Amino acid sequence: MSLKIYFLRHGETASSQTGTYCGRLDIDLTAEGVQMAEDFAEAYQEISGQAIYASPLQRTIETAKPLCDRLEMNIQRRQGLKEIFYGEWEGKSPEEVNRDFHDEYVRWLADSGWNAPTGGEKGIDIARRSSEVLEEIEQTYKRGNVLVVSHKATIRIMLCSLLGIDAGRFRDRIAMPVASVSIVEMAERGPLLHKIGDRAHLRAELRQREGT
Repeated sequence: MSLKIYFLRHGETASSQTGTYCGRLDIDLTAEGVQMAEDFAEAYQEISGQAIYASPLQRTIETAKPLCDRLEMNIQRRQGLKEIFYGEWEGKSPEEVNRDFHDEYVRWLADSGWNAPTGGEKGIDIARRSSEVLEEIEQTYKRGNVLVVSHKATIRIMLCSLLGIDAGRFRDRIAMPVASVSIVEMAERGPLLHKIGDRAHLRAELRQREGT
């Protein structure tokens, strides 16, 4: 038996509905986001888990809590799992950012690995800090299932790192809707992707909601 890491993006927030940039803004889930967390817990409670890791932001903690309660497990909070820091773009829409920070926005869209939002983080910075968490998990748990609850950009960058995809292309190569699960097995010949962006555990009306 090998180690499987389940990457869960947090449930719906007001920002994921509107598309505004929300990195370090510590916002709650919407009512529908709470339902998404409950649906995940219902579907995955039978999977024997070794540990549950999460970003310390409120929206990820709220998403992890229903499963933690069912399994009577503690959340291991890690700073390395936080979302990208958008700097001066926090709380703004893409249209506002394009208007107010056009040149930096164009550079970021072209290569998010080596270009940062104004005053924010580069993709390679996120890859570095999140890889420390992944290394901790691999060293601590040689087999079984570990849940990692994090954010859209951070999960996509972690998957790029594991699968050998240029981190600067994370926005162009991997879709990651709210409350979706991606599963990577740390197999004998390296990371093996089993699922990506899966939302089969959500009730139909939640899967059909629009958002980013």
